[in-house]
Amino acid sequence: MKNRSWGFLVGGLLVALLLAGVVSNYASSHPDGLDSSLLKGCTVDADDNIVGGSCPAQQAREHELGDSPLADYGVRGVGNDFLSTGLSGVLGVLLTFAIGAGGFWLLRRRGSGTPTPDDTTTPAEGTTPSEGDAATSRAGAAG
Repeated sequence: MKNRSWGFLVGGLLVALLLAGVVSNYASSHPDGLDSSLLKGCTVDADDNIVGGSCPAQQAREHELGDSPLADYGVRGVGNDFLSTGLSGVLGVLLTFAIGAGGFWLLRRRGSGTPTPDDTTTPAEGTTPSEGDAATSRAGAAG
């Protein structure tokens, strides 16, 4: 990979880490479109608890992975909310980058397509080179 490509890759990774680690703490704490549409028809209090009405959000239950280490945009066991959210974002970026880099590495290894010196092939006896293959045509005419 060229040095310019490495610089672009490292720069992009650093920007993603900065956004995930710092800027993510300043994201809106208000519900997004899906959450707010599920609350239509219900009355909610200041803590977003349903206190009346009828809406799809009343059937919501805890997710199976709700007690996982990175649930709810934070790292379980870290008391500081700012640090917990930032660390969760950084871990998510690093995990995503590692999976993507590993996938590209596997694809590159499997389908490199670059011929090695041992991969040189010659036309079988009795065959003629294709018309579009000028180098082979010239070699056949010279020999």
